[in-house]
Amino acid sequence: MYNSNTMQYFINLLFSGFLLLSACAQSSIDEALERYNDESVPYITVAEMQNFQNKIILDAREREEYNVSHLKNAIWVGYDNFKISEIEQILPDKSADIVVYCSIGVRSENIGERLLESGFSKTKNLYGGIFEWTNQGYPVYNSNGEKTKKVHAYGKLWGKYLTKAEKVY
Repeated sequence: MYNSNTMQYFINLLFSGFLLLSACAQSSIDEALERYNDESVPYITVAEMQNFQNKIILDAREREEYNVSHLKNAIWVGYDNFKISEIEQILPDKSADIVVYCSIGVRSENIGERLLESGFSKTKNLYGGIFEWTNQGYPVYNSNGEKTKKVHAYGKLWGKYLTKAEKVY
């Protein structure tokens, strides 16, 4: 009999494997998002983010991805070990404007769904994630708070969507 942590690990492993294998058939971020997302979390575009005041930005990637680079002032929340109870502790105002992102927007939609289900009513998903952000020339920052050209590409199959940054695997 497996415990819940083991089962969650296997579920995440299967999900990640499926996404990686399926990414081969996708030729653009738009096509990948159309295939994997159901728009259960409203999108916000990179351009719209420029006018988004008092935003709380949540990074739904893994810690090693976040440490390579992230959006300025982004709060790391992770994906595999995401805990809504921790978010409720650091963000008690459930009416706050929140943008969640990952590499292209698939994992962040999953985290965004959990935020919406928990009452964070103004949650949006960054369309195209950090890849689209950097592809459009906007800055990212490393773990020392310095601008960097490096972005964790998640994997070689997904990395094809990252066109204007130095890919780190």
